[in-house]
Amino acid sequence: MLKNIPPILSPELLKVLAEMGHSDRICIGDGNFPGARMAKAKNAIFLRADGHGVPEILEAILQVMPLDAYVETPAMIMETGEQDKGLHIPIWDVYKDIIAKYDDRGAAAVGQYERFKFYDEAMDCYCILQTGETEIYANIILQKGVIK
Repeated sequence: MLKNIPPILSPELLKVLAEMGHSDRICIGDGNFPGARMAKAKNAIFLRADGHGVPEILEAILQVMPLDAYVETPAMIMETGEQDKGLHIPIWDVYKDIIAKYDDRGAAAVGQYERFKFYDEAMDCYCILQTGETEIYANIILQKGVIK
């Protein structure tokens, strides 16, 4: 056990977050995200966080990892597909609230990728973390910043 480290962060995930450098990215996938296949495509690290949702993982990660201040939107979510256009995705509001606690830009730090662009970007992440999140379109990519 360590002091001041959220217990939801596994030793493996803490190691990955510590290894990541400035501008490296981590993709946090929901339960439907094809994380294992995506990670395999370009030899990204693949970790699981079964039984946990994305919001609690996001909150824990942002307690120990800064978002990149040198890019406009260091947190990227997946746009809804054409068949789901106009669908309200409430978990996105949760993400924006969590991010606002750790980044002065608040909701402005969050951008969107088109669905297939998100998949391409996920394959280029340092790590893909698969959660048990059941909400749809709950995937998010975080770009690591520097500690000043």
